[in-house]
Amino acid sequence: MKIIIWIIAAVAAWYVGGVNLSITLSKAIYHEDIREKGSGNPGFTNFKRVYGNKYAWFIFAFDLLKGAVMCLLFGLWFRALGFDFQLGAAYTGLFVMLGHSFPMQYRFKGGKGFLVLLSELFVLDWRSGLIAFGVMTLLLLTVKYMSLATMCGLTAGAVSLFLFGCNLYAAIIYAVCVVFMIVRHKENIKRLAKGTESKFYLHRHSDNK
Repeated sequence: MKIIIWIIAAVAAWYVGGVNLSITLSKAIYHEDIREKGSGNPGFTNFKRVYGNKYAWFIFAFDLLKGAVMCLLFGLWFRALGFDFQLGAAYTGLFVMLGHSFPMQYRFKGGKGFLVLLSELFVLDWRSGLIAFGVMTLLLLTVKYMSLATMCGLTAGAVSLFLFGCNLYAAIIYAVCVVFMIVRHKENIKRLAKGTESKFYLHRHSDNK
């Protein structure tokens, strides 16, 4: 019967991961679809660039919370059934990220999932989460490329999981998630190489200005 939790975790995490506040707010407030604006990515970064700060940070907080809550809840449930907490959290996080990237609610066109992965990392090991957040913040304040900051920060977090002795299978699952997230940034990587990637500003009302 314990196999059921693996199925429930995958389905529930995929569905909750697919709840996209960026799409919802763009339609409800601006009567537009964020997937048709800016880069077309329905996530925090593109929403902030297109519409500014006013509602963007609600999306930031929501994406962090949905990842953290799902990983924490199912991690505890896995542990209650005799499995490893970190393994349960990492497995759940994998499907939250897949749901965020390929939401069944929006014809499987979603965001890149870096906030979901950051929140998952904090659940797996808070020290790794702080390392990832620190690297991301440092790069955002200096080079100001969100894509570069995201990829470098989460890669550092993934490596630190192995160094801090995280459950091996959980660390491998998380590393696979980070590789997947980097692949999702392939267009950003091309623009970084060409020097045409857009910069990200924390306090500017709209990065398009």
